[in-house]
Amino acid sequence: MADKEGSISGLTESEAREFHGLFVSSFVGFTVVAIVAHILVWMWRPWLPGPRGYTELMDGATTVASFFV
Repeated sequence: MADKEGSISGLTESEAREFHGLFVSSFVGFTVVAIVAHILVWMWRPWLPGPRGYTELMDGATTVASFFV
């Protein structure tokens, strides 16, 4: 018969709690990095165009390019 004292994963209670803590903190860190990355990409190039479409972005890019030239 199987030993009833161990868990299915084979971890003890303290090992399972430690793993859970590491997993949750890693997940939260990954989520924060993903949110920051999405905000930065949105600031760089919005996913939804403005009322004039994506031509507004080109006007800004043309102005910046003419400034550097």
